[in-house]
Amino acid sequence: VAPPAPPRIELPSTSADYLQNPQPDYPAISRRLGEEGQVMLRVLIGADGSAQQVELRRSSGYERLDRAALETVRRWRFVPGKRNGVPEAMWFNVPIHFVLERTR
Repeated sequence: VAPPAPPRIELPSTSADYLQNPQPDYPAISRRLGEEGQVMLRVLIGADGSAQQVELRRSSGYERLDRAALETVRRWRFVPGKRNGVPEAMWFNVPIHFVLERTR
């Protein structure tokens, strides 16, 4: 007899994760210096939707941008993942893009 299949893990809905979360402020010095990049954060989302842990997975190459992303995402709320319909803590990757608007 084969063992039962492991329970299916449902990831949070990506369309709902960011609806009420503010984007990080662009650091003024970074804006003046033309610093741009993508920060990839690894977030442990609690069963209550809070960001319980936030880790830098990939740097933008600029400490100011990385710090702004980390500080902002720590305050975000998420739709928690579910196992068998029950909310449960799980890790989720969150990309943050810092792109300056170009004037023409």
